[in-house]
Amino acid sequence: MHHLLPYALVLAEQAPEPEEVKAGWTAFAIFLLLFLAVGLLGWSLTRQLRKVDRAKDAGVLPSKKDEEAARQAARREQAEQSRQAERQEQQEQPGE
Repeated sequence: MHHLLPYALVLAEQAPEPEEVKAGWTAFAIFLLLFLAVGLLGWSLTRQLRKVDRAKDAGVLPSKKDEEAARQAARREQAEQSRQAERQEQQEQPGE
C-alpha cells in the first residue's frame, strides 16, 4: 500500500486549476435524474408500507397477539412431545 503513495502524490499535484473546472449541463442532468430516482423510491416505499398497513388491518398479516399465541402453542406442543418421550423411556427402562 505504501508503494502507491508516491503515485498518488504525483496525481494529486497534477489536478486541474479551480478556474479550469466548471460544472456542466451533463452533471446537472445526472443530479436531477438521481433526485428523481430517490423521489420515486420514496413514493414506492410509501405505497408498499400503506399496503402492509391495509393488509394488517384486514387481518391478512399476523398481529403480535397472533405471533405470541403461536409461540405459546409451539412451546406447549414441544413440552408435550418431551413428556411423551420421557414416558416412553420410562416404559422401556423397567425391563432392566
